[in-house]
Amino acid sequence: MRNEMTGGTGRRGIDVAADGTAKRRALSKADVLKVFGKWDFASHANYNYERMQASGVLFSMTHIIDRLYPNDRHAKIDFMKRHMQFYNTEPHYGGIVNGLALAMEEERANDPAVTGEAISAIKTGLMGPMAGVGDTLWQGTLQPILLAIGISLASASGSPAGALFFAVAMFAIQTAIGYFFFMTGYRQGKGGVEKLLGGGQMRRLISAASIMGAVVLGALAASYVTASSGFVIQVGEAQLALQADILDKLLKGVIPLAITLGTWYLLKVRKMKSTWVMVALVVVGAVLGATGLLGGIIS
Repeated sequence: MRNEMTGGTGRRGIDVAADGTAKRRALSKADVLKVFGKWDFASHANYNYERMQASGVLFSMTHIIDRLYPNDRHAKIDFMKRHMQFYNTEPHYGGIVNGLALAMEEERANDPAVTGEAISAIKTGLMGPMAGVGDTLWQGTLQPILLAIGISLASASGSPAGALFFAVAMFAIQTAIGYFFFMTGYRQGKGGVEKLLGGGQMRRLISAASIMGAVVLGALAASYVTASSGFVIQVGEAQLALQADILDKLLKGVIPLAITLGTWYLLKVRKMKSTWVMVALVVVGAVLGATGLLGGIIS
């Protein structure tokens, strides 16, 4: 009777108004922005191989637990367990999944038909595809372009302007992209995200970005990977320069190209750590330099 007359808490902790109708629990714009800010800042703060970004997800939403489930201790526990499950995606493009999960949590607080299993399934099903999209568009396209500009600025003037440009531009672009995708997920919900992933536009965008990224990386390799050979082959009284008379006649710049492709092979195919690849390049360069097969600068 108290719930119907004066307001209080009904079944499953749902707030009941004085007229007996359920009060809708809604997140404010500030609540949503705070979730995005905490995720953007701390998505990898406790990154680990057991749960990956799960603690970052839960941390980003800690302030909304009491707002969504103020009088339901079990719902709060389920909420925390749900978002401490394994989760791993690209944090900016993949933020669309976080925004969607937040929207579903808000709906679950008002409608028991939205289950916790559904929220977990959506996160698990979308985190991989969005990670692929994000890695392709960011690491394979935008980042190399920004690096090319930054390296050019640094090498031209010798000032820290290149590094400063890269850091500022990367932060600004990442934040803008992360905000757009997070809010898109929150506003559009499950249907909007499925439409985005299922449309041919996204596949064409990824394909175009991959091509652009490959072109940029090729230009970077041609411009900044330099190596030459001063080795001379003596044939009777004739001399053949290994690079000028043989290699350059077959393919101009074949040595820098071989170094670039060899590095790519070790990183992508052999899955070697970048540190060991750098060590291998130094050792091979030292041996070839000592024997005279390779001379010049490798950068």
